[in-house]
Amino acid sequence: MSLIKLKNNALDNLTSFEGSASLGDMVFISSATASSSASIEFDLGSYKEYKFFFVSIHPQTDQSNFLFNFSTDNGSNYNVTKTSTAFNAFHRENGATTIFSYSTANDLAQSTADQICLGGDAGNQNDSAFSGMLQVFNPSSTTYVKHYINRINATTYHDPPYSVDTYVAGYANTTSALTNIKFQFDSGNIDDGKILMFGLN
Repeated sequence: MSLIKLKNNALDNLTSFEGSASLGDMVFISSATASSSASIEFDLGSYKEYKFFFVSIHPQTDQSNFLFNFSTDNGSNYNVTKTSTAFNAFHRENGATTIFSYSTANDLAQSTADQICLGGDAGNQNDSAFSGMLQVFNPSSTTYVKHYINRINATTYHDPPYSVDTYVAGYANTTSALTNIKFQFDSGNIDDGKILMFGLN
């Protein structure tokens, strides 16, 4: 393993560095800004990993589930078989309640249903939103299943509200290449927010 040597005196002036690491391994591909959108879809390609960043996603409907699913036929169908696991932690604004638990409502067992990545906790109050990230690994493989890891933090609809930190991980159980991914709520539109897509090789 080579050592990385910074070539500038201060990090805010950093333009390059020596060593085996390189700038630009993560490539910005696309973004979509919701405006009362029913769903947001992205094409998947040949990058070894994709990262999706959710920025201040605001639901139209209170207590709705935020979902995603994959397609293997260029978006004609979103029904890929998936198996996953899920858990979450939360803490109320008033400090009264804390919970850490497995989430049976969010996991899948060989199901073609949409994967819940935030389940029933999204609040549509003016100051409520959620942010987070989804990683999808090697979706173009025609040899292996396709793994994914998801983490979201949300301000919930409860009174008093709480911060809920949700973790979901699983795999699309197919050796067909994944061609597309779609995000949506199970009730109402994506009222506001942005999703950014990056690729890594």
